[in-house]
Amino acid sequence: MDNSKKMENFLLGIWGVAVIATAGSLFFSEVLKYEPCELCWYQRILMYPLVIIYGTALFNKNLATALPGLLLSGIGMCVSTYHYFIQKLPALNEVGGACGLVPCNFQYVNYFGFITIPFMAGTAFILIFVTHLILLKQARGK
Repeated sequence: MDNSKKMENFLLGIWGVAVIATAGSLFFSEVLKYEPCELCWYQRILMYPLVIIYGTALFNKNLATALPGLLLSGIGMCVSTYHYFIQKLPALNEVGGACGLVPCNFQYVNYFGFITIPFMAGTAFILIFVTHLILLKQARGK
């Protein structure tokens, strides 16, 4: 497989992760009626543009146009990690209580005792960030 086809496949994967994460957040808020907390809103602000950024990069077959996605996903990883720690670490749990109308330490879902909404968002951000780094490394190796 040539490098341009490999890049397209990776960009398609990144775009797919961003679409699924965006659809998932909309499902939680619009279908299940879970009110997002303040940190959830920040994660949405960082995730939603990734659908357009990586979709455009995929359409144009140009990794350079997706560079803002690396920055947004990197920041998103940090916000999601912090949010997850607020939910799961007793030392930070009180910090999330004063987050807004919906406390940031509140857990709408807690699958298997550790999978919360910020965990899912963080996983998506990490997948996007790491895959983009792999693409950059491959592009440099040309």
